Amino acid sequence: MPHARAHSAIGGELGGPFDRRRGGPGGWWIIDEPEPHFGEDIHVPDLAGWRRVTMPEFPDAAYCTVTPDWVCEVLSSSTRRIDLYENRPVCAREGIRHLWFVDPVARDLESFELRDGEWVLTATAKEDDPISIPSFHSITFHLGDLWA
Repeated sequence: MPHARAHSAIGGELGGPFDRRRGGPGGWWIIDEPEPHFGEDIHVPDLAGWRRVTMPEFPDAAYCTVTPDWVCEVLSSSTRRIDLYENRPVCAREGIRHLWFVDPVARDLESFELRDGEWVLTATAKEDDPISIPSFHSITFHLGDLWA
């Protein structure tokens, strides 16, 4: 349940202002558990986002071949190793620019940006820290909202 709560809360925090332009700039598709296909690799992140300039039309298909601009993985005991050590290199190879790892047990968030093919830690937050992280820096929410 902590995984599901964090996953749902992130989608709620970002979906309104970025996907639906409610209190924010819009310009994104924020999707729960999409299925981007990268050649032979099928990746199903907890959340992913595409800038609408990257993917102007929302696909009418069961999956997507356009690389997301942002991926968020909510870590759980069953997927932690896969998310951190198997999916991270695939995200880098495919050119995903922003990657978040949210850990509902440790109550923290790490944000990475892809620079020259390497992941660079750009922000960390814990407990109830305020969150205002690129590419979503135009809003602030509290990390504690993911656990409450």
